Amino acid sequence: MTDQKPRIAIIPGDPSGIGPELIFKLLAQEGVRDAADIVLIGDQHVWQQGAQQAGMTVDLAQIDEAGVETQEGLSWLPMQTIAPEDVRIAEVTVAGGECSLRCLDKALDLAMAGKVDGVLFGPFNKAALTSAGLNAEDEHRYIARHIGFKGYHSEINVLDNLMTTRVTSHIGLRDVAERITAEAVEKAIGLAEDTCQRAGNARPHIAVAALNPHAGDNGKFGREEIDILQPVVKAAQDKQKHVTGPWPSDTVFLKAQRGEVDAVVTMYHDQGQIAIKLMGFDRGVTVAGGLPIPVATPAHGTAFDIAGQNKANVGATLQAFNLLVRMALNHRANRAAA
Repeated sequence: MTDQKPRIAIIPGDPSGIGPELIFKLLAQEGVRDAADIVLIGDQHVWQQGAQQAGMTVDLAQIDEAGVETQEGLSWLPMQTIAPEDVRIAEVTVAGGECSLRCLDKALDLAMAGKVDGVLFGPFNKAALTSAGLNAEDEHRYIARHIGFKGYHSEINVLDNLMTTRVTSHIGLRDVAERITAEAVEKAIGLAEDTCQRAGNARPHIAVAALNPHAGDNGKFGREEIDILQPVVKAAQDKQKHVTGPWPSDTVFLKAQRGEVDAVVTMYHDQGQIAIKLMGFDRGVTVAGGLPIPVATPAHGTAFDIAGQNKANVGATLQAFNLLVRMALNHRANRAAA
């Protein structure tokens, strides 16, 4: 590998959605090809489709797996995961899910082998993934299982310089309170801090959101803030971590919007997702936080309503790429120092 650039593996996501189009729009952005050596992984006809949808032409240098470590610039590692006639624009298909998973598997294998420094994937369709055998709560759990990672990990949502994570995720609201434990909150804070540091922020300010209205109002609306959140925040501060809260959840994102904090730890899915998507849906990024390799994707979905129409906004994909480059550089430096 060159000293100047990380090597990034990029896969198209679901071929029926806007992913292939977005990747080619990404490649056309100023500075992208200068920032990293890029390996496109996937079927030739899927990439050709993406270029056509984006109104572009591109001449890809084909390599084999042995050449991944030495390639420079933009190259293509061919795969055969889906027949051309099985790509059905704007439809959920088993074939589309299988294509997504097989390309993801290859990119993860290359990253774990140290041949690439990070993985960027276009939007997946969860229904297609499930039909193709995902057999996991989401793609992040699938990734951890595929690479054999047993440690704590969770989805991190990023908007510009703000990161958010959550103590509970894809569960019913009635089950949230019993999952808010000191250990769970400590892990979420640690994950936010670690991910910020991997992106280059050595001492991030992490704000912890309250669970109850008005942060419980001194126990009037619940005791989770008094019994769990306040002691966890105090323990983090005693370790010289820049952690504050618990802040009322209806005001903590005002602090975030003003740039006063670097990360927000929320208690449940919609508490953070609604806020961050209102603040900038077209720039949101999802990071697979806690994993031993950098993995990122735009936070939006496959957008079947505009698939194939050259209407996809590249903003979130560009943000994901830029963040991944920073994380990949730190990842490679840490690997070299180990």
